[in-house]
Amino acid sequence: MSVDVTSITAIDVHTHVHRSVRAARDETAGGNEAMGAYFGIGSMPHYTVPELADYYRQRNMACVAFTIDSVSATGEEPVPDNIEIAELAAEHADVIIPFASVDPARGAAGVRLARRLADDFGVRGFKFHPSVQGFYPNDRMAYPLYEVIASRGLVALFHTGQTGAGAGTRGGGGIRLKYANPLYLDDVAVDFPDLDIILAHPSFPWQDEALSVATHKPRVYIDLSGWSPKYFPPLLVRYANTLLREKVLFGSDFPAITPDRWIKDFEDLDIKPEVRPLIMKENAARLLGLGGPAQAPAGSG
Repeated sequence: MSVDVTSITAIDVHTHVHRSVRAARDETAGGNEAMGAYFGIGSMPHYTVPELADYYRQRNMACVAFTIDSVSATGEEPVPDNIEIAELAAEHADVIIPFASVDPARGAAGVRLARRLADDFGVRGFKFHPSVQGFYPNDRMAYPLYEVIASRGLVALFHTGQTGAGAGTRGGGGIRLKYANPLYLDDVAVDFPDLDIILAHPSFPWQDEALSVATHKPRVYIDLSGWSPKYFPPLLVRYANTLLREKVLFGSDFPAITPDRWIKDFEDLDIKPEVRPLIMKENAARLLGLGGPAQAPAGSG
């Protein structure tokens, strides 16, 4: 079983799994409660993969799901880990598209893990969070990981812009925003010209840089997660309607923002009727190879 694109209404390319079905510990400790406050939702709920699948199945949507591996900053393995997410996603393949996350600081061990996740567990992409993982995306340290991702035709998803992680806590939880400038990914797009890259989120305060990279590099996309559409910068909306209409993707950042809230606010956004289905489903389906091989959109170069 796999995602039947014709039977769903949307593909959410940005959701988090915070709770394990196999381990007592989850990601509630030390950050997600503060992030819930940052997003104005109080105590942020935490979902296992089966719970996430039920949630999106009820909405007739599919979603990309992942954890974040920040072992270099926390000293702890992610819970749930990549293998649990991939194995459970396979049981819910009608709605869950598994991504993985490997901290570049793992070095050669991380590269071996990435190969295993791609070859043996069928992950469709990898999530990087430079601010949390503490690296510049164009640091050569990460290039062996990118080589694995590119060689297998997978997607690299990078957090860009300000983050809710550590927001409002003492010293921002030690998280440095500088690593998340999307301009660093221009180097990655040059050095790995066949790698599909997603710039996650409206990239405040570097929105212009994100739009510039995405219009210039054929395989760079933007997801719209982490913000309510009513707060999108006007320039982002203009590009989504025109130059980037085939390269902008629906993402919620669930559970920080629900797809219900995101879509409700998106309905009020000045997006052309013919562009809405591209953003909500068709662009992601093409990028993820759901119903056909992924390829750079026509005219994006």
